[in-house]
Amino acid sequence: MEHGPSGGSTAMRRRSGVRGGTRMEWLEHDILCIIFSFLDVFDLVRCTAVCKSWNAVIRKSELLQVLYFKLRRDSGESTSSGQRKSMEFGLQEVAMKYHRLCLQRGRIDIHQWKAHSVGVDQCRMKMGLLLTGVGDKVMRLWSLDSYKCEEEYYIPDTAFLVDFDFDESKIVGLLGSRVGIWTRNGKRSIFPSPEGTFSKGLCVRYIDPDAVIGCEDGTARVFDMYSRTCSRIIKMHAGPVTCLALSDDELILSGSSLGSVSISDLASDQRVARLRPTDSAGIRTLCFNPCSHLVFAGTTVGYTYCWDLRTMKSLWETRISSNVLYSLSHLRSDNSTLAVGGIDGVLRVLNQNTGEVLSRCLIDDERPISSTRNMHAFIEKKKGIRLPEDAEVDRIPRTCRPPITCLSVGMKKVVTAHNSKYIRMWKFKM
Repeated sequence: MEHGPSGGSTAMRRRSGVRGGTRMEWLEHDILCIIFSFLDVFDLVRCTAVCKSWNAVIRKSELLQVLYFKLRRDSGESTSSGQRKSMEFGLQEVAMKYHRLCLQRGRIDIHQWKAHSVGVDQCRMKMGLLLTGVGDKVMRLWSLDSYKCEEEYYIPDTAFLVDFDFDESKIVGLLGSRVGIWTRNGKRSIFPSPEGTFSKGLCVRYIDPDAVIGCEDGTARVFDMYSRTCSRIIKMHAGPVTCLALSDDELILSGSSLGSVSISDLASDQRVARLRPTDSAGIRTLCFNPCSHLVFAGTTVGYTYCWDLRTMKSLWETRISSNVLYSLSHLRSDNSTLAVGGIDGVLRVLNQNTGEVLSRCLIDDERPISSTRNMHAFIEKKKGIRLPEDAEVDRIPRTCRPPITCLSVGMKKVVTAHNSKYIRMWKFKM
C-alpha cells in the first residue's frame, strides 16, 4: 500500500528524526550558540528573555560572560574574580550607559502608526507593551515589536476616560468620578455604585492592590482593587491634585495646581513632607526614581525641578521652555537621563543629577521618508534631528513639533502621544 502525500511526508519526518515545522527551539544547541555568537551583548540579553530554552543555552555557553568581560577589557577595567560575581549588575550598568549615550547622541528614527480613529493624549509603556487612550472610547494595548494591537478595552457609552494605568494582569481606568477595571481577558467592572461616586478625579496611578485617585478637592482616594472599596481618603493639597507618582515603599507623591508637591505615607495616611518650588506655577507632571530616590516635577510655565526624597531638599531647577510641560519620564533603572515633553513639541533629554539639557529632538520633516505595512499596521518612518543650542524653537514650523501630551521611556526609545490619531516611537541608535 502506498502512502498519500501527507502520510508519506509524516513517515519520512519520523524516520529521519525531524519534527514538523521549523521552530527555533528545535535547532541543535551548537547551532544556536553559533547564531547567538553574532549578537552584541544587548541583543543577547534580550534573547535570554525570549524563552527558557534560549535562556538555558546562553547561560550554559557562557556567551554573556565572554562578551561582558570583553567590554570591560576594552574599556580598561579589571576583570578580577570578585567582579565576576557581579556580572549581572555590571551588565545593567553597561546597558544604562549605552541607553544614555543613545538618547544623548544617537541617530533618531521615528516610527508612527495610526492607533485610534480620533485623537488620544495618553500612553503608558510597561513590559514591552504600550497602552494608549483618553480621547477615544477605547484603550488599545500594543506590542512594540510588531505594532500589533493585542487587546482592546472599551469605555462605557455613559462614561469618559480621564486617565489610566496598568500591570501584567489588569488595566485600571479613571472614569470621571468612578473607577473601571479591565482584566487582560476583557472582563470589565466599574465601581463604586453611582451613589458612592467621589469628587471629580483628575489622575490615577496603580500598584497592586491599590489604585490611587487624585481628585479635584485636593484629596487622594485609595481604592483596593480586590474588595472594590475606598480604603482611605488622604488630604494632600488645598487645591486640585493634578498628578501622582507612587513609590515601592508605599509613599504617595502628588502635585497640585497651586504649585507644591505633597508626600504622604500610604500605610499611615500621614503627610511625610511638602516640597515647594521657587515659583508659584502649578505642577503639571511628576515622576519618581526608586533607584536614586529623586523626585522630578514639571510646571505649567516650563520649569523642571528635582528633589532628593532622602533629605527632602531641592537639588536643582531649570527652565527648559516658556510653555507648559505635560510629561516627564525615565527608564526605571536609569539614574542619568530624564525625557521631558510639552506644548512646544520638543522632546528634551535632561541630566537627572544636574538638570542640564543634553539634547533637544524634533521631527526632521512632516513628510514620511518611507512607509511599510506589516500584517498588523501601516508604519510611516521619519527622521529625527537634534537642535543646536542656539536654535529658536518658536521659529520652527509647528508641523515638525506637535505638542507632546504624554511620553513613556523604554530601552533606547521614547513613545509619545500628541492628542492625534497617531502614536510615535522614537528609536535612538548609536
